[in-house]
Amino acid sequence: MLKLESVSKSYGRRQALDRVDLELRPGELVGLFGENGAGKTTLMKCILGYLDHRGSITLDGAPVTRKNIGRLSFATSEHSFFPTLPAEAHREFYRLHFPHFREKRFERLMDFFELPRSRELRRFSTGQQNQFEVILALCQGADYILMDEPFAGNDIFNREDFYKVLLGILEPGETVLLSTHLLEEVENFISRAVLLRSGKIVGDMPMMELEESGRSLMDFVKEAYQYRPDRVSRALSDLAPEEE
Repeated sequence: MLKLESVSKSYGRRQALDRVDLELRPGELVGLFGENGAGKTTLMKCILGYLDHRGSITLDGAPVTRKNIGRLSFATSEHSFFPTLPAEAHREFYRLHFPHFREKRFERLMDFFELPRSRELRRFSTGQQNQFEVILALCQGADYILMDEPFAGNDIFNREDFYKVLLGILEPGETVLLSTHLLEEVENFISRAVLLRSGKIVGDMPMMELEESGRSLMDFVKEAYQYRPDRVSRALSDLAPEEE
C-alpha cells in the first residue's frame, strides 16, 4: 500500500498541499481530479521524492528511498526520457536498470501506438513523445504507476483506445494514479475518484458506489466543488451593457 499521512507542501506563502491523507491499494485504477493549481502534480512529485514536504509517505510501511523507488514509475507530459536516443536504446537502458522490465508489454504498446524504434525521441511529435513516456512508465515493472496528464496532444480515438488496452494489460497487483481533466473519457475505466481542491482532498469515492447512487462522475465533482449552476447567467447579467 502507498500511504500519505498529513502531507503538506508550500511554495513560499502559497499552500500547494494541505495535510493530505490518501491510501492507494494494490490493483486500483484511481482518477485524480482538480482544477488547475489544485495540487495534483505537486502531490505526485512529493510521492516520488522530487519535492521536499511535511508529513509521511510510505510504501508498504517503509519510506520511499532509493531502495524501493523502482516500485514507482511516472509518466508526465514534461518528459523524462533521453531526447537524443531512439526507443530501442531506451529499452536497453531500462532492461539494465529495472530487473522487472516488461519486455512483451513494451513490444505490444510500441506496436499499438505505431511508434518507430530507431528514430531519436526529439524527432517524435509531441503526441508520440507522450505516448512513449506512458510506455516507459507501464513497462518499467513498477507496482505503482503515476500518470500526470499523460495524453496531451493525442486525439480522442487514441486516448479512448489506450484506456481499453490499459485495462487489458494491467496485472491484479498494479496500481495506477491518473491525473487528468478529461472526466467523461475516464469515467468508465477508473475504479475510484479522488478530488483535490486548493491542496485539500474534498472527495474520495469508489466508482461502484457512485454508480449505485445514480450519479455521474461530473455530478460528484460538481457537488464536491459546490458548483453553482447560475454562475454563467449571473456573470452575464452583471456584465450586460447598460441601457442608454
